[in-house]
Amino acid sequence: MSKLQSASILDAGILIPAIGASFRKLDPRSLAKNPVMFVVAVVSALTTLLFIKDVVLGSSAQYGFTLQIIIWLWFTVLFANFAEAVAEGRGKAQADALRRTRTETTAKLLSADGRSSYEIVPATSLKVGDLVVVEAGDIIPSDGEVVEGVASVNEAAITGESAPVIRESGGDRSAVTGGTQVLSDWIRVRITAASGNTFLDRMISLVEGAQRKKTPNEIALNILLAGMTLIFVLAVATIPSFAAYAGGSIPIVVLVALFVTLIPTTIGALLSAIGIAGMDRLVRFNVLAMSGRAVEAAGDVDTLLLDKTGTITLGNRQATEFRPIKGVTEQELADAAQLASLADETPEGRSIVVLAKEKYRIRERDMRSLHAHFVPFTAQTRMSGVDVDGSSIRKGAVDAVLAHVGANPTVAVASGTATLLKTQASAESVRDIRAIADEIAKVGGTPLAVARDGRLLGVVYLKDIVKGGIRERFAELRRMGIRTVMITGDNPMTAAAIAAEAGVDDFLAEATPENKLSLIREEQAKGKLVAMCGDGTNDAPALAQADVGVAMNTGTVAAREAGNMVDLDSDPTKLIEIVEIGKQLLMTRGALTTFSIANDIAKYFAIIPAMFVAFYPQLQVLNVMGLSTPQSAILSAIIFNALIIVALIPLALRGVKYRAVGAASLLRRNLLIYGLGGILVPFAGIKAIDMVVSALGLA
Repeated sequence: MSKLQSASILDAGILIPAIGASFRKLDPRSLAKNPVMFVVAVVSALTTLLFIKDVVLGSSAQYGFTLQIIIWLWFTVLFANFAEAVAEGRGKAQADALRRTRTETTAKLLSADGRSSYEIVPATSLKVGDLVVVEAGDIIPSDGEVVEGVASVNEAAITGESAPVIRESGGDRSAVTGGTQVLSDWIRVRITAASGNTFLDRMISLVEGAQRKKTPNEIALNILLAGMTLIFVLAVATIPSFAAYAGGSIPIVVLVALFVTLIPTTIGALLSAIGIAGMDRLVRFNVLAMSGRAVEAAGDVDTLLLDKTGTITLGNRQATEFRPIKGVTEQELADAAQLASLADETPEGRSIVVLAKEKYRIRERDMRSLHAHFVPFTAQTRMSGVDVDGSSIRKGAVDAVLAHVGANPTVAVASGTATLLKTQASAESVRDIRAIADEIAKVGGTPLAVARDGRLLGVVYLKDIVKGGIRERFAELRRMGIRTVMITGDNPMTAAAIAAEAGVDDFLAEATPENKLSLIREEQAKGKLVAMCGDGTNDAPALAQADVGVAMNTGTVAAREAGNMVDLDSDPTKLIEIVEIGKQLLMTRGALTTFSIANDIAKYFAIIPAMFVAFYPQLQVLNVMGLSTPQSAILSAIIFNALIIVALIPLALRGVKYRAVGAASLLRRNLLIYGLGGILVPFAGIKAIDMVVSALGLA
């Protein structure tokens, strides 16, 4: 399990500090960030001062009722602060777990030539550009890039996964993170971040919420809520005039109670917590969002770009079939292919050995007793193999193996009948090999030719295995209105076959960095939001251009800096979960906004008749809840207004259940569940509170 797993909201280690934080957040500078609750705090303070004045001057006869209203007004503000504090507390708990991974480490700073000697220095003294050597058992002192060597690294301190990963120079796995540990071998690292600005430092700051900024949608909703609040300020301000016209007056505390119940305090109180919780849910998936905007954008994604390898397919091609040419048995081909693969530690090589065992019961042999000499794969030869017992076996790319055996049907060798017959046989074998290879390529597979002692035997069919259930997941994304595009370096024929099997909407074959960037810009020019993932330096331009760019933690520094999210587990399939979390954030905000506005309706039925029934007895017909007295109606509505915030905190932090439905269906569902529920729940809640208030004689 990841070290970033979120603590339960019922954890005393979160709830108790949140209580203290609720009072600290009464600081006007903190309250001003939430316009609705700032206004509630202002009217609460004003009512408190007027109450104190009345007590001093003895000018009021309803001290008990007024005091209760004031207490619940302040509770409303405190409960809003509490919701935000609990959300922040979960982030702080995660940050503490990250901070524990930091330790006072030392670094082996290399001398000027970067090779000969080093000196031990505190890790905090390292500067960008310094070269350090990290050996087995050492902690990597700061973020950097491997410039020499290869080593296995334990990144459990960051990702929570105990399986070591390989870090090496010159590739897409060259980035290392401070606080992780080298398990074997050694690496030379060039420091890319000074102390205080490392990846871990930024993670802690972001998880704690210190750098969380309101998203555009959140800002827009705040403006809407502030506008509604201003409208109700003006509306309530006119009520005393109507009361005076009717020959009476309404106490200020009642006007304040009406105002607080009129404005959308519920969503105003929970809005910040919803935003914090959205980033928190990503952190629990070991994804670090560099901004709330990225999380929100994920919920509006229209186009999803996914790498084929490791995302749509398992990432390692697997041997699925031995296809011999005419005159060769499958057993003979399998035996030769297994011999050539015994020393091949690649996933493809191991799968050939396993397939030969399972399908033809060919067991591994003791190659030492046979004095075998293995030939490793190289980029130049594009082959590997073995020389054993006087026999030479090779397997590899079809063209490479054909060149190795010297088979060329277009060249006639007329130096004797025997030679001519051999050439003709070779030409037939080549045609068979090429026919099999073309057939495999058409269905998206990879052919590996096998030859023994210059004689072609056949082809091993390597297949990209499409992940189980991926087709259904793409269908789910399609129902959500998201178009999926597979990106691959394969040729168009192979790409088309895999795309059809996986069920993606489109594909980009033989993709280059320029192709990826062009595709993203084309989609964005159509007004669409695009998400993609990548791990290499060549992915950096596209990651920076995408609205949601998810960089793999195993990737290069350039990729991690370009993206606006970092997946600590380096699992590209998380793009789908990220989209779901983004949509869940938007769904939660929409659902609670609907509920908040709807539950005001019930509060109107509670307070408005209670306020004016003395002046207009006809309004008694609106007392559909049968509330006991005007005072109990007002007090019950205010109490409900405060308690509903506490009741909705778990939903705001957990989020509403995600469902893959379209916008129209989602709107209908929200109106039915949260709209209708927002009307019915307050009716029942206010009536229940009124019964308790009346029974206790509080009003």
